[in-house]
Amino acid sequence: METWTDSQAADVTPDPLTLWAVPVADLGGVARHVLDVAAVGLPGLRLAVLCPEGPLAERLRALGAAVFVGPFGPDDGTLASVRTLRRLVRTLRPAVVHTHLAYADIVAGIALAGDRKVGLISSEHGIAPDDALYNAGPATAKVTNLAHRGRLARTQRVIAVSESTKRVLEAKWRPRCPVTVVPNGVDLDAVRAAASAERRTVGEGLRVLSLSRLSPEKGLDRLVAAMPLLLQKDPQARLTLAGTGPLAGQLQSQAGRLGVGDAVDLPGFVEPWHTMAQHDVLVQLSCWENLSYTLLDAAAAGLPAVATDVGGNGEILPPERLVHATTPAAIAAAVGRAAAEGPGEVRVGDVDTMARATAEATLEVLGRRVGKGGHR
Repeated sequence: METWTDSQAADVTPDPLTLWAVPVADLGGVARHVLDVAAVGLPGLRLAVLCPEGPLAERLRALGAAVFVGPFGPDDGTLASVRTLRRLVRTLRPAVVHTHLAYADIVAGIALAGDRKVGLISSEHGIAPDDALYNAGPATAKVTNLAHRGRLARTQRVIAVSESTKRVLEAKWRPRCPVTVVPNGVDLDAVRAAASAERRTVGEGLRVLSLSRLSPEKGLDRLVAAMPLLLQKDPQARLTLAGTGPLAGQLQSQAGRLGVGDAVDLPGFVEPWHTMAQHDVLVQLSCWENLSYTLLDAAAAGLPAVATDVGGNGEILPPERLVHATTPAAIAAAVGRAAAEGPGEVRVGDVDTMARATAEATLEVLGRRVGKGGHR
C-alpha cells in the first residue's frame, strides 16, 4: 500500500473555499472589487461568488470564476435571500462565507446564526457616519444599527477598505472581532494605459470632470455654482457631469440660470478611464466617501483631483487637494491650483496587494497562513 508524506498530502488537498456573498447584479464599486479579486485570485484559497443574475455574474463567468446565481438581494427579499445562502452553504460547505454590503451582512448573520462550522467575514466598503443619509428616520437608524451589532456578534473578522471606514465602524457598531484595513487597489498598468494623457491648465480650455451618481450627497450643485468663476478665468472651460441620477434635470436647470448651460455637459453613463483621458481635473464634492475608486483611478492616471475632506479621500489625495469650504470661490481656486500644480503625492495600491491581504485575513480566521507562492 502506497503511503504519502505530509508534504505530498498537502499538494493534493484542495485549498479552503471562501464563498463571497454579493447582493448586487450591476457593475458598481463593489462589483469592481469582486471582479478584480476574481481576476487575480486569492492565494491559498478557492473563490466562489453568490450574486443575482446580471452583468456582474456575466463578467465573473467570462473570467472563469465559480459563480452561483439565485434569489439573493434586496429585490428578492430577506427570507428568499436567507434560503438561497443556506442552500448554497449546505451544498458547497465553504470554510468561510465572506459578505459584501450591508444587506448581505444581515442576511448571512441570520442564515449562519446556528451554524458555527462556517467562518463569517464581512468587508465594509463604506459606512455613512451620518445615520440620516440612508435611513428614513431615527427609529429606522436605531433598528439598523442594532441589526449590525447583532450580526457582528457572529462575525469573526471585518475587513475595512479604509482607515476612515474602520473608525466609523468601531464608533457606530463596536465590533468585538478584529478589524483589518485592506485598502482598495486598482490595476495600475491598465488604468495608466487607458486614462493617462497630457493635461491642460486654466486658460487652455480646461476640462473639469465629475464621475458620480447625480444625487444630493455628491454636492454637484456646488460644482456647477463654481463654473461662472472658472469661466471668468478660462472662457473655453467646460464641465462634464458624467453619471445618472435624480438630479440631472435640476443640475441642467441650475446651469441655465447661472448662464453657463453651454459649458456644462451631462452625458449620462460614460466609460470612466477613457473619459478621464479627455479631462484635466477631477472634482468630487461628496458629503462622505469610503475609499473612492474614482479617486484611486485618477491618482493612478496622473489626473489631478480635488475632493472634500471626508472619509478616505485624505488617504488617497495630499492635503493641498482637499477642500474644507465648498463655496464657489473655494472650489474654483482649488480646481485652478490642481490644474497648475498636478496631482501631488497621491497614494494608490494595486489589486495584487489587496487580494493577498484579503487572503491573509481570511486564512487567519481559519488558522492558516498564505504560502510563499503567487496567485493561482
